Amino acid sequence: MDLDRVSRRALHSTEVAVLFVIAVATVIAILQEIATMVSNLEVTLADLLLLFIFLEVLAMVGIYYKSGRLPVRLPLYIAIVALARYIIIDMKAMDFWELIGVSIGILLITVAVLVLRFGHIRFPYTDEGGEPPERARRESSGT
Repeated sequence: MDLDRVSRRALHSTEVAVLFVIAVATVIAILQEIATMVSNLEVTLADLLLLFIFLEVLAMVGIYYKSGRLPVRLPLYIAIVALARYIIIDMKAMDFWELIGVSIGILLITVAVLVLRFGHIRFPYTDEGGEPPERARRESSGT
């Protein structure tokens, strides 16, 4: 057996196993959050935002599993929602500068997302074979 092939297969198997663990842990966290909402007989905006964060994590796992690539924007979206949730939960306990700091953090992450989107459109990347990913995918699928 070729050492390179064996090591690639082992790495891929490890990635799939860890993705499975992340997906299962996320589903468990979702169920725990739902159980908390039911036991409290209350659904807050913070609860809903947390569920959206969990859904984004599941979407990230799905995209990584299908494509083998992790879009940089997804963790940034998760960070924006997490910071918004932090503001919603702790707004009364935050002082002015802490609120401004978190708000500026959201703004900076939003600008980063816009820069990434612009860069992706203006300067498309290529896959390992030198072809743009969309073209390489079409040619390999025969369409």
